[in-house]
Amino acid sequence: MEWLQSILKHSPEILLFLSISIGFWIGKFQVGKFQLGGVAGSLLVAVVLSLIGVSVDNGVKSILFALFIYAVGFESGPQFFKSLGPSSIKEILLAAFMAICGLITVLVMAKIFHLDKGLAAGLAAGGMTQSAIIGTAGDALSRLDLPLEEIQRLQSNVAIGYAVTYVFGSLGAIIVCVNLLPKFMGREIRDDAIKAQSELLKGAVELVPGQEMAMPEIVSRIYQVDQANGKTVEEIESKTNSVTIEKLKRNDRLVDITPETILQKDDVVLVVGRRNGVVEIANSIGHELQSSEGMELIMETTDVILKNSKYINRTLGDLKSNTPPYLKHGIYILGIKRNGEPVELTDDFIFHRGDVVTVYGTQSDLARVVKEGGQAIPESIKTDWIFHGAGLAIGLAIGLIVVHLGDIPLTLGAGGGALLSGLVFGWIRSRDQIHGNMPLAASQLLKDLGLAGFVAAVGLQSGLQAIQTVKESGLSLFLIGVVVTLVPLILSMLFGRYVLRYDNVAVFAGALSGARSANPAFGAVLDKAGNSIPTVPFAITYALANVFLTLLGPLIVGLV
Repeated sequence: MEWLQSILKHSPEILLFLSISIGFWIGKFQVGKFQLGGVAGSLLVAVVLSLIGVSVDNGVKSILFALFIYAVGFESGPQFFKSLGPSSIKEILLAAFMAICGLITVLVMAKIFHLDKGLAAGLAAGGMTQSAIIGTAGDALSRLDLPLEEIQRLQSNVAIGYAVTYVFGSLGAIIVCVNLLPKFMGREIRDDAIKAQSELLKGAVELVPGQEMAMPEIVSRIYQVDQANGKTVEEIESKTNSVTIEKLKRNDRLVDITPETILQKDDVVLVVGRRNGVVEIANSIGHELQSSEGMELIMETTDVILKNSKYINRTLGDLKSNTPPYLKHGIYILGIKRNGEPVELTDDFIFHRGDVVTVYGTQSDLARVVKEGGQAIPESIKTDWIFHGAGLAIGLAIGLIVVHLGDIPLTLGAGGGALLSGLVFGWIRSRDQIHGNMPLAASQLLKDLGLAGFVAAVGLQSGLQAIQTVKESGLSLFLIGVVVTLVPLILSMLFGRYVLRYDNVAVFAGALSGARSANPAFGAVLDKAGNSIPTVPFAITYALANVFLTLLGPLIVGLV
């Protein structure tokens, strides 16, 4: 064992990635409807590997968690700031209720089992996975009128209680939020996440990479001219506002098209447009051909930021009716987003500066629209690390700020600072999409690697000490920690369902994990949801939990 330990001390990251790999493999197995998941699996494997006696540096753990929580905040920034206000009262009450339940549970356990102030505070810190309690409790203990040796003993007991209970504190929150809550609500997180996203998109369909519509809105068809013989291109296109003739072949040669071009019998035309318009106009042109050489056409989609004052405060219907034909020819609006959120394409929609309009057409048509309307959002697979590096640095700096409430120091910490920065920078990105690009795949990698690496580092650091302490003191301390972990979660689950009336399990799971500052549980919820729906309620309750739960340290020291 010593030779293995000496090798791994030079490269502890081997254990980190081994924990992630084996943890995700174990997490795939399902017993009935129960599935551990990759996050919980990584934590358990890391605890086992901690027996080797090699831990990961605190800096690595902090970096991984900062990457995870920043990416989460960035993805949800626009929706988070929109949700603040009276609509977030449920999250405020849930976070406060969780903290009160945690305090009462610890006090009751301390009374029953005659725990001292240090062990009680450590149970709260580990069982409710709020490391800041160690600091606030330790500071409160140092102010007691006790001999120095006794104060040091109590402060040591804080660390012991924390080490024994922290691992199940993380695992128990995952089990409740990911497995127990859906059973209690009678619905699956994924199903409710999809439902909530559909309501948020107002009926629009959001596709992920690799997906496409079975019946796309914009289609193309090739027709051989018969009924349209002798009619101009403009006459055919004017029959409906939703089609254009993009190519014309006559006697096997392509012909340049103008609105005045007269169609002749047996000409071959390529018609592009909205599905209903293409179907409607078919009988006015001729019969459809399956294919025709040289009639291929490449169409593109571009997001354009609206900046031209000529189109600001005008309705979509007005632009359809009064835009010159040469400007709108061959251009189809697929969607509009405002502050990162899709809006309904109705004729009475009023355009604002900064709206992002998704347009479809040929390269030349799109270039004309971009020049006229504003600025195209560049497509790139690269992450803008100028933007995001600054965001992470600012967030971590915010986490260093300490505000004193009397004798109690309050701080967001690295995680809270990175989350806040991510939310703000995500909101900035929604307002100015020229800067701050982060492809979906890059964001997902930061979330997956950041969270799994963080919990694995926690297991490697705390697992061995927890196992040794359990051996010395028996299972009693560990089991008390199980109660401290589960009781506040279950009571808050009942409070949220029957008093606060949460009815969407994905939203509820996000709020519940945030109210317990249970980052691993939130990561597992996010993985089950498959979208960012749980993030906004989590962000609100998590921010509040960092304050409410931190206050438990001196309260427990004073009341036990």
